[in-house]
Amino acid sequence: MIAEHSAPVSATIFGLDKSIVAGAILSVAYVFIALEKVPKVTIAMLGAALTLVLGIVPAGKAFAHVDFGVIVLLVSMMIIVHIAGRSGVFTWIAFELLKFTKGRPVSVLFALALFTAIASAFLDNVTTVVLILPVTFVIARELNVDPIPILITEILASNIGGTATLIGDPPNIIIGSAAGLTFNDFIIELTPVVTVIFIICMTIIAFMFKKDLLTSPERMEHVANLDNSGTIKDKTLMIRSMIVLGFVILGFILHSALHLEAYMVALLGASVLMLFESPKNILHDVEWITIFFFIGLFIIIGGLAETGGIKFLADKLLEFTGGDLTVTSMVIIWASGILSAIVDNIPYTVTMAPLIGELEGVMDLTPLWWSLSLGACLGGNATIIGAAANVIVSESAYAAGHPISFFRFMKYGVLVTVISLILSSGYVYIKYLA
Repeated sequence: MIAEHSAPVSATIFGLDKSIVAGAILSVAYVFIALEKVPKVTIAMLGAALTLVLGIVPAGKAFAHVDFGVIVLLVSMMIIVHIAGRSGVFTWIAFELLKFTKGRPVSVLFALALFTAIASAFLDNVTTVVLILPVTFVIARELNVDPIPILITEILASNIGGTATLIGDPPNIIIGSAAGLTFNDFIIELTPVVTVIFIICMTIIAFMFKKDLLTSPERMEHVANLDNSGTIKDKTLMIRSMIVLGFVILGFILHSALHLEAYMVALLGASVLMLFESPKNILHDVEWITIFFFIGLFIIIGGLAETGGIKFLADKLLEFTGGDLTVTSMVIIWASGILSAIVDNIPYTVTMAPLIGELEGVMDLTPLWWSLSLGACLGGNATIIGAAANVIVSESAYAAGHPISFFRFMKYGVLVTVISLILSSGYVYIKYLA
């Protein structure tokens, strides 16, 4: 859970109320994160340092605002997935899907999208796109088609699929921790609507890309008969990692009955796999930049909480919506979708989670949490900078000589995002508000 804060600090800094200074630090951090001129982790760490040095958050309470459940869950899942990925199992699965399609380009597109969406739901969308990228370039080369339509589709599918579960997208991990929502809660509440969104959006995207994916019968036959026998690099590692990953996912599903937090289950799984590995090599592969980005953001938001800024924003939200639950839910869905397209959805969610928590006792928070999840995760599809997975694919495509322009991606991303938010709004309204 996001740490509770004490009574707001009333002292000033340079004649300014600390809440104003805390808000300024957060706002400036957002601007620089959006501009991407300075690495995001640098901005988050600098903002956290200023928050502590200026006394906005007392030194003794700095880490009380860091949700270590989120941090441990992220690190543990990164370890599990990196170890499993070294066996070649994810590439093997992707190739089998491609062989099943018999090399038909549109079917290949659907297969890769389906694999990406499902993998993103149970791993995380950043790791999934990293795993699928090499396969995508191989397939595009074998079919002699432009890889960009496939890459765009995979980005969209990863963000949609990641919305379905607690561990699929970082915003959901933050929301689950803040709201006390379980892995099963996300599966039950979001998987149905995410499935509908995926089918509708991927059908539209496949139709739009149909003319870009033309190839010859000979190349189709070649892909249909790909030799997948050498893809598994380490069979023992594959078996071991799949058994552990299976038990971890089962643990997520049963964690309420077992009275274990999700991060405990993930940590146990990662620790078991680490028994057979060199810790130095495995920990080197953990995305520490992402982890320190989270820690910095938690401290910056902690400054806003300490000074009463979060409560102030919550009051303003209530004032704007008139305290109406339906209006508040719709505002959160669409504001989250739009803002997540402009800035990374991680800092946005870290800011919004405690804000929604401040509304407890004023209105039913259930539709608000699901509105935040759907808006933040699906809104990341609108632009190439909307989510971490988007940026990673874009950078990898550029390095491979296939740059994805901002506006080319936006042409498809905005359409998918609008459709997704409309369907999400209808779902939340019918289930919770009607």
